[in-house]
Formats: sequence, structure tokens, C-alpha cells
Amino acid sequence: MSQADEIGKLVFGFFNEVGIINQLATRQLESKLPGGLLISHFGVINHLMRLGDGRTPLQIATAHQVPKTTMTHTLAGLKKAGLIEFAPNPKDARSKCVMLTDAGRRFHAEAIAAIMPEFQTLLGDFPADEFAAALPFLQRLRGYMDAARD
Repeated sequence: MSQADEIGKLVFGFFNEVGIINQLATRQLESKLPGGLLISHFGVINHLMRLGDGRTPLQIATAHQVPKTTMTHTLAGLKKAGLIEFAPNPKDARSKCVMLTDAGRRFHAEAIAAIMPEFQTLLGDFPADEFAAALPFLQRLRGYMDAARD
């Protein structure tokens, strides 16, 4: 096997592990969400908490790499739950902006608080400095891949 093949296997193995970790973490968090809310709902709320209010449905759909119709359905569920509201888009009167409500911000905080015991268990087996050491690489990789898809 060539060195390029070995490196390819290494990169594939990395992404395979990240994918499995994502599946496990997603199910773990989703099991803690209240009232029939799904990880897709949390993902939108988390996106708005991280990047700020005022994103359009299309911007959010693009960020989540889902069709706008799928995002429209997800946003409708969040609105029905009182976690978001829509405001006119000051840059384009034909579209709207998604805004978090106070309930949406509480939902985000409560979801994170609900998963904290699981994180504390992890920290019993994996030191915090290992998470801290991995984070910069993962952030750079996410940034690179995010830019490459546009």
C-alpha cells in the first residue's frame, strides 16, 4: 500500500470516528430535549445562539445543508413551540429574519444543562485538556470544510 493510500485510510478513519461520535452525541442530546423537539430544532437554536439572530430561513437552510422546504418545516415547529419569531428583513422586504425568543434562549440553556451530567461523566474518563487540545484542530477543519462547500 502506498503512502498516499495509508494517509487516505487515516483521513477516512478520522472522519468515520467523527461521524460515529456525532451519531452517538446526537442521540444522547436528543433524548434530553423536551416535548417532542428534535436535534434539528436544537441545531437551529444553537446556530442562532452561536452566530446571532437575524438570519434568513435560506441562510439557515444553507448552513445546515438542507432544502429550504425542510428548514421551513423545522422553523414552523420552532415558531409553534414559541422558541423563535419572524421579523421583516430590513435588507429585503420579500424575506424574513429568524429571531430567538426568550423561551428559545431558555430552551438552549436548559438543553445544555440537561446534557451536562453526561459531559461530567466523560470528564471522569477523559481529561479536559484532551478536549481543549482537540478543539483548535476541529475548529480549523470545520472552517476549511465550510469555506470549501461554498
